[in-house]
Order: sequence, then structure tokens, then C-alpha cells
Amino acid sequence: MLSPNLVLLYTKDMQRSRSFYEALLEMSPTADFPAYVAFSFSSGLTLGLWSTEAAAFVSEGTGNRSELAFMVADRQAVEALHEKWRAAGVTIEQAPFDAAFGRTFVALDPDGHRLRVCRPDAKP
Repeated sequence: MLSPNLVLLYTKDMQRSRSFYEALLEMSPTADFPAYVAFSFSSGLTLGLWSTEAAAFVSEGTGNRSELAFMVADRQAVEALHEKWRAAGVTIEQAPFDAAFGRTFVALDPDGHRLRVCRPDAKP
């Protein structure tokens, strides 16, 4: 059985995105090249940032219709992270609200990728 272990986000300004995620994740990249940066987590998942300016980059797709989600322990953790990110200047696309699966909010990275914070499937 295959198990996904890498999420790639395309970025227009590598240095801006690298700095954004380094501050957001409170960690340094595990790989750092001019056109590619990666952050590896203890869960085995890696977040890769790939420059759309890279020599071999090819993609016909446009738009940011997917989300990178961060699950936190409870409602209070959702609210706390919202306040922390807002205070740090992170763009908040959707303020905290109660969705079908529980408390959540959505922020945006510098390229407009959606970053959702929520708790694992819980009643509001």
C-alpha cells in the first residue's frame, strides 16, 4: 500500500515562502536549495516548496483549490493559533467558525495556498 509522504506547494518567491514557513512552523528546512525547500516532520510527512521559476518546472494548473491542514487538540488551540498567526501578520481568509467537523479557520500563505487549522473530526 502506498502512503503519501510529501506535499508540494508551488511558489513564485522562494525566499519569501521559505521565510514564511520557517516562522509559521517554527523550524528550519531540512533541505534548502535555490528552487526547492523542504520541511520534514516527525510524522514522516515532508512539506516541499518548489519554485515556479525552476529550470525544470512544468505545470499547466492554476489556482489554489487545495488546503494544507493543521489539526490541533481542541477549540482553545484553534483560537490560540488564530490569534498568534493574526498577530504575526498572516492573512486570515476565514475567521474561526464552527463547521460540520468542529471549530476551524483558514489562513493564506504568500502564494495564496489555503492553510486550515481545525481539530480532528469533532462536533462543534
